[in-house]
Amino acid sequence: MNITQLDTFDILDKITDGFYALDSNWNFIYLNSEAEKILNRSKEKLLGKCVWDEFADAIDLPMYTHYLSAMESQQSVNFDFYYPSMKQWFDVRAYPSSEGLSVYFLDITDLKRKNIQRDQHYQSLFTNNLDAVYSFDLAGRYMSVNKALEKLSGYSEEDLVNQSFYSFVVEEDIQKAIYYFGEAVRGTPQTFNCKVNHKNGRVIHCKMTNIPITVEDKITGIYGICKDITLQKAAEESIEKAEKLSLVGQLSASIAHEIRNPLTTLKGFLQLIQAQEEINPVHIEILLSEMERIELITSELLLLAKPQAVELGEENIKETLNDVITLLQSQALMKNIDIVFEYDHVDAISCVNNQVKQVFINLIKNAIEAMSDGGVIKVVLFDFSQDTVLIEIVDQGCGISKELAPNIGLPFYSTKEKGTGLGMVTTYKIINDHGGKIDFESTSGEGTTFRVYLPKKMEKVMN
Repeated sequence: MNITQLDTFDILDKITDGFYALDSNWNFIYLNSEAEKILNRSKEKLLGKCVWDEFADAIDLPMYTHYLSAMESQQSVNFDFYYPSMKQWFDVRAYPSSEGLSVYFLDITDLKRKNIQRDQHYQSLFTNNLDAVYSFDLAGRYMSVNKALEKLSGYSEEDLVNQSFYSFVVEEDIQKAIYYFGEAVRGTPQTFNCKVNHKNGRVIHCKMTNIPITVEDKITGIYGICKDITLQKAAEESIEKAEKLSLVGQLSASIAHEIRNPLTTLKGFLQLIQAQEEINPVHIEILLSEMERIELITSELLLLAKPQAVELGEENIKETLNDVITLLQSQALMKNIDIVFEYDHVDAISCVNNQVKQVFINLIKNAIEAMSDGGVIKVVLFDFSQDTVLIEIVDQGCGISKELAPNIGLPFYSTKEKGTGLGMVTTYKIINDHGGKIDFESTSGEGTTFRVYLPKKMEKVMN
């Protein structure tokens, strides 16, 4: 043994990995101190002995196959395996040469136990979750499902695995499901409502969450969580129906009240005309005025109730506002009012253009009518956020008191002497159907600011 070998063995004896060397006949020719500790065998007992004789049960383990492969191919191997008789896990790196095999090995039992416990923990969370939990590959095929999904869908694991989730989604929601899945694949978690078909044919309303599976900074699949919200949807629909019935009752009473007044006037003047020999032109004017009042109420009711043609398109909201301001500018000038338009650059938004125009005609017209002494109305278009535009209509009118403000938007409530309030009901309805919102703040005697928030993108408008 030369000096170089002695230095090498001295270094190997100090490393924390177990190390041993085998000759071409699989006999031990060297062990370091760590190898003695891990294998619980001394050098004296192992040197010169065949590894397969001393550890005969290893012949049935991956270690045997890997060692043979390394020697035959003269390529290094790296693997881990469990040694049952020692009840230990080992990480092994074996380097072959023409003279034999050099082996580094490390006891990784504690690490493996922790990983197994962690895997079992997450598997338990997956398997026993009360919500339906599943995973997809990047093509949208089920890779794994839990019992809750089998119960929710009526399909077994065998029915679902390797099947595309699209095939279980109702036809009208397929494009939406594909869109949200694609967003998750691109790295953004998604939550959305979607309807799926149960095996027995009934439709289930679900709230779904798609979460990217990331391994080493690469998205390899999608985790999904699904909650059955069918009963919740049914409850919401029942509440909505009840509210609609309640609104019908309120509208009926309000309509009766609103139309009774002009009808009383019409009846009285018709009786007066009947008793007179000549028709007074003033009486005719009053009759026509009251008839126009009835016509206004019925027209606004029809606008509110009648389904409107929906043509959702990509519209330039700046041009839409500009058209409305141009339309109302002359009416404003007659009252010594200047309409000032300020705007950010905003890309085209998804909306029904004629409905959105109706909203801003109503709001700006109301602002004009609130300013008896002239002044300035500011219309400001903001690029509010990545998903939303904001339009403010700021007037210098009489304002709305705190007591009256909560009633704005109710049918037949208006601060104007001859207003029906239906214009604001229509305004709120259109904005709500577009997925937006509307709010306002006002100071009595100083003015009012209405704010309209509209989404830049929307799938459809409900009427």
